Amino acid sequence: MAGILLKNIELNGSQSDILIEGNSISDVAPAGKITVKDADVETVDCTGKAAVPGFVNMHTHAGMSMMRGVGEDIAFHEWLDRIWKVEEKLDEDLVYQSTRLACLEMIKTGTTTFNDHYWYMPMAYKAATEMGLRSVLAYVICDRNDPEESERQKIQCQQMYEVSRAWGDTATFCIAIHAIYSVREEMMVWATRFARERGLKIHIHVSETRKEIEDCKAQHGGMSPVEYLDSLGILGPDVVAAHTLWLSEKDVEILGKRGVNCVHNVNSNLKLASGYRFLYNELRDAGANICLGTDGCASSNNLDMLETMKTSAMIQKAWRDDPTAMPLPEIMSMATANAGKALGLNIGRIEKGALADILIVDTENYSFLSPASFEANLIYSAHSDSIDSVICNGRFVMRGRVVPGEQQILADARKALVKLL
Repeated sequence: MAGILLKNIELNGSQSDILIEGNSISDVAPAGKITVKDADVETVDCTGKAAVPGFVNMHTHAGMSMMRGVGEDIAFHEWLDRIWKVEEKLDEDLVYQSTRLACLEMIKTGTTTFNDHYWYMPMAYKAATEMGLRSVLAYVICDRNDPEESERQKIQCQQMYEVSRAWGDTATFCIAIHAIYSVREEMMVWATRFARERGLKIHIHVSETRKEIEDCKAQHGGMSPVEYLDSLGILGPDVVAAHTLWLSEKDVEILGKRGVNCVHNVNSNLKLASGYRFLYNELRDAGANICLGTDGCASSNNLDMLETMKTSAMIQKAWRDDPTAMPLPEIMSMATANAGKALGLNIGRIEKGALADILIVDTENYSFLSPASFEANLIYSAHSDSIDSVICNGRFVMRGRVVPGEQQILADARKALVKLL
């Protein structure tokens, strides 16, 4: 069995050895305690470097990575109309090239797993698999309140699910319900039932804007989006709810009681002026599982999880007038272990038996020359270029900042961008 031995690497403040066999971590011990004789195990000296779990981007639209800048300095609903017009030009190749470009960016910035919410799923699967990333790929339900489109999507969803059963171990099929304003009630109920009968996760945009709240209350007897979804039996621990930004006390109570996985997408929300008062403390204390995402590049403009982690913490501290808000260990968990819990995957931790998704961080640079903790230096001082190498599912997908085929990926994306624009 092929493997990798990471020697003399800092892990949780101690010099350690990490042994990877196949796609999982088979041993973690103090430095010098692991020896291997198997010629198939590559030994890598990691002196001057540290290990952290691979980041998990819990809400993105990878196929939008070539749409950066298509709607700048405009309100959310105007932006959404513009995006839908651009998306009319999409085809399989555009989504493939765009997702491949997104995977390149995610590898460079330390993401090893992404929870995607976009069209042309087979192309996203092809790109993610070729790039070596772990992915959760959604069949997106978005019937625009058209009954005929609902029926077409029901058939296609079942077909895509059957196709996904032949996928490898790095890709997982899930169901996405776009939002309460873009999907018929009957279709949301159908999609939820379809997912639960098959043990699939459900990924949905929830309470992203003030307008969404106002419209929902006007259309559904004063209920908020969270109350409305709960009345339909949709909310539960298998639901990944992106944004959850405009929440009442009752909404927070419901999300906590149902064990919903709430994803904070701070940069997208700030850039579109959707809001900034994400109720992290309240949701956490109520029992919700909180994760982080970048959203798509058409709104956040990049897929950098370190940037997301830093901004999330600083905004919490600022609006709460509390410098202790969102402490470092909790930020790290939101980007790693909490996401593993949300997706039902054995990721987000560096320990024996966990899947081998590991970032190797170069600590011999100016960002780490301080008396602060490693986590403080990584999240508040460093940039993603301090991530030297990335291991996903037990194999290197980047070494020494080099991703195989990077220049060809960029060249192909430039050609595809001309067609999109």
